[in-house]
Amino acid sequence: MKKIEAIIKPFKLEDVKEALSALGVEGMTVSEVKGFGRQKGHTEIYRGSEYTVDFLPKIKIEVVLGDGEVSRGSGQSSQDRENW
Repeated sequence: MKKIEAIIKPFKLEDVKEALSALGVEGMTVSEVKGFGRQKGHTEIYRGSEYTVDFLPKIKIEVVLGDGEVSRGSGQSSQDRENW
């Protein structure tokens, strides 16, 4: 068995869920997380004070697949990575 983890933007959750369901994935764990990477965060003004928002909201998806399913699941994620 293998555990696959992916961190995506929140608005892509439905697309990813539908793609995994089409592959026959029956269950997954979804967590709300915060992080930063290429997006680098942004600056906001709140009540006249400017502050930097470094950590942006993300969604972490965890899926556990049997050995026979791993190649299908990881292949799909790498094909759709640009769209997620």
